[in-house]
Amino acid sequence: MRKKKTMYERADMDIRIVLIEDDSTIREGIAYLISSIEGYKVVAQYGSFDEAKPLLAADEPDIVLLDIELPGTNGVIALPQIKKLVPSVYIIMLTVYENEQVIFKALSNGASGYLTKNIDSAKIIDAIQEVMEGGGPMSAGIARLVIRSFQKNINTPLSKRETEVLEGIAEGKSRSKIAKELFVDLETVKTHIKNIYNKLNVNSKEEALKVARETKLI
Repeated sequence: MRKKKTMYERADMDIRIVLIEDDSTIREGIAYLISSIEGYKVVAQYGSFDEAKPLLAADEPDIVLLDIELPGTNGVIALPQIKKLVPSVYIIMLTVYENEQVIFKALSNGASGYLTKNIDSAKIIDAIQEVMEGGGPMSAGIARLVIRSFQKNINTPLSKRETEVLEGIAEGKSRSKIAKELFVDLETVKTHIKNIYNKLNVNSKEEALKVARETKLI
């Protein structure tokens, strides 16, 4: 396996990038963008982590752009496996999710950056360069979520998962979508909502959101 080089030693070398994204249109669009910039090279593209897994070490990527909602092994679970296969690699999540629980799980599993797919395409290149220089790029919406998480009422009566469910409700998401994003079943979400109502002494979604916002629970 290639030894990781410093930026000075790599000055005349392309940054090697692997894309793991199941949407072929998005994947090919990003690959075209990256390949059009001098100094950057897409060495492989995959539609799933399971497809990439046996080949990834041989690809010797410096950067992996990784989707979360992949067929088979999802991106969050794939993260530590990728780091084990290529210990020196930097992983940037490229996803539609702006969910606090998913963000922190991805970061704790080894992600170096977290971008949403609606980001300006040119900023993907900036993010890759920032990561190579030791930074941790995030889309504006993601950064706001991270900051907001440190501003919440620390005396909340809600559990972490109940808070995540309530945040999903506040964002207008359906119960089934919340369940999917939190990787739990629908009945579990319904139980969390019942517990939220009981703890906040409310009887409706509107009342729960009103109390939560007034007391900075979300």
